[in-house]
Amino acid sequence: MENLVQRFFVIVLVSLSAVVLIIANNHESNLEIILVLISVITVGLAFFLEKKTPFRKAWNKNIGDLKTDLSSAATLVILVDPIIKILLPLLVIAAYKCWNVEYTQSSLPFYIQVIVVTLVIEFGKYWSHRLHHLQTSLWWLHAMHHSSKRLYFMNNLRFHPVNYLINSVIGFTPVMLMGFSPNAILGYLVLTQPLVLIQHANIDLKSGWSNYLFSTNEAHRWHHSITSSEANSNYGNALLIWDHVFGTFRAPDGFTKEKRVGLFSSRSCYPENSSYWQQIKSMFVPPC
Repeated sequence: MENLVQRFFVIVLVSLSAVVLIIANNHESNLEIILVLISVITVGLAFFLEKKTPFRKAWNKNIGDLKTDLSSAATLVILVDPIIKILLPLLVIAAYKCWNVEYTQSSLPFYIQVIVVTLVIEFGKYWSHRLHHLQTSLWWLHAMHHSSKRLYFMNNLRFHPVNYLINSVIGFTPVMLMGFSPNAILGYLVLTQPLVLIQHANIDLKSGWSNYLFSTNEAHRWHHSITSSEANSNYGNALLIWDHVFGTFRAPDGFTKEKRVGLFSSRSCYPENSSYWQQIKSMFVPPC
């Protein structure tokens, strides 16, 4: 049974997300509520499987970072996400007024919209993520996400608020400007959120070919390597399509259980062992 879970968990998760989206759309269900429900279920499954079949047992132990992760998660969910939901529509309205054109919602069929929205958002998030590695000033924001010395399900919400805001603006603003329906955007989230929520999970999965298409926890571990040449890869948010296109894909094979994760040695000046709020403040003081 454990072997079946390891091999098919990702593909079953993606398939169930697609089925849920189809059923919800056919019954005109509230996709926002559906999204919350599947997110809670996925996090619960990740927590359970980390105990049952961990990739590295040591990563299940709190090393003083849980408080930072919880503080970050609370800040993003309670404060930053609501701000984004208010900010992005205002940006779109301002843009249309500036261009003096009338907003027109896309007439494409719903599922075609979801496919196009997925490709556009993943493209934006890919480049936002990559630029946060290439630009020193942006890296200081992104370093919080890489400062964890273990990978487990809570790392997914370990982000500097400004980093998270930039990713959201670059990812979602284009599809809103292009007139895709809110439900198409929620459809993208229903499909991809479960993948993103297990991306850092300490689960010993063996997903095979899925690792070449989806940003699984196996593929994403390379991205958290302390070696920059290894970590500057697999930038995809939920899919690895754009990593293949732009030559930054790295196959999951070879990431052994002894490999270390965390900040690059060249970034040792970052206060990685400090509290969440001290890491937030570090962007305003030297040597940032």
